[in-house]
Amino acid sequence: MTRRDLFLLVFSLILAGVVGGLIGDIVGHYLPDGALKTLFQKNIPLGFDAASVNFYVISLTFGFKVAINFMSVLFMILVLIYFRWWYI
Repeated sequence: MTRRDLFLLVFSLILAGVVGGLIGDIVGHYLPDGALKTLFQKNIPLGFDAASVNFYVISLTFGFKVAINFMSVLFMILVLIYFRWWYI
């Protein structure tokens, strides 16, 4: 696997997570209340909250948080299957 293929894989996984999360939220919004709506709209947040360092002249803030839902995981798995089939 070349460096270009690895970059394409990482970019595709990030894009699949974003698009899958968006589609999951949209589909979950239109479903009636129940288990299926919970499956589509339930997010699992990963990461850490923002931490600030305040100096006299400069203030720095660091933070990173990702919310993963069912559709984002499904889209990521589909991307991995696609790459396994075509590139690896």
